[in-house]
Amino acid sequence: MLDHGSGNVHSASKALERAGASVSLTADASAVRDADGLLVPGVGAFATVMQGLAAVRGPEMIERRLAGGRPVLGICVGLQVLFERGLEGAAETEGLGEWPGLVERLDAPVLPHIGWDPVRAPEGSRLFAGIEDERFYFVHSYGVRDWTMDDGGRLAPPQVTWGDHGGPFVAAVENGPLSATQFHPEKSGAAGLRLLTNWLETL
Repeated sequence: MLDHGSGNVHSASKALERAGASVSLTADASAVRDADGLLVPGVGAFATVMQGLAAVRGPEMIERRLAGGRPVLGICVGLQVLFERGLEGAAETEGLGEWPGLVERLDAPVLPHIGWDPVRAPEGSRLFAGIEDERFYFVHSYGVRDWTMDDGGRLAPPQVTWGDHGGPFVAAVENGPLSATQFHPEKSGAAGLRLLTNWLETL
C-alpha cells in the first residue's frame, strides 16, 4: 500500500489481510515496484492527496508500475486523482491524468453522499463478479460525473461502473492493470471483502 500520508490505511490494510493479502505500507520505490499489487488510498481533498503523492514521488512510481502492466487499485480520492483534473471550490488541481475527465462537486441536494448504495457494474466485470447486486459504502461530495475517454481502438475499452446521487457518477473503473473505486470496499462489509478478493485474484 502506497504511503503518501492520506488515506484510511489501517482499515484498508486489515481488509486486505482478511482477503488473504500480505500488506506493507511503504513509499520505498523498490518495494512499490516489486509488489504484486499496489493500493493507492485517499481521503479528504483532491489537492491534499496530490501534494502527498508528489512528496513521495508517487506519480512516477504509479506510472512506472502501469507501464510495466503491474496492477494498481485506487480507493476513494485514490480513484479521483487518477483523472486529469480536480475542481474544488475555485481551485483546480492537476491529477495523474491516467484517464481524461474532471472531478467536481456532485449535483445533489444533500452532500456529502454518505451511506450504502447499489452500483451498475458492466457485464463481465472482474471486480464485481458475484457481487453485482450488492450495496457499497460511500463517503464523498465530489466525483466524476462524465466519462469522456474514447473507447475506440484496438485495446479493450475500460469497464465503468456507475453510481447515482443527484445524478450518475463514476463508482469504479477497470482498465487493464489499473482499477479504482469511489466507494470504500474496506468499509463495505462482505461485499467489499469479496471485491478485494476479486482484485487479489487478478494479481
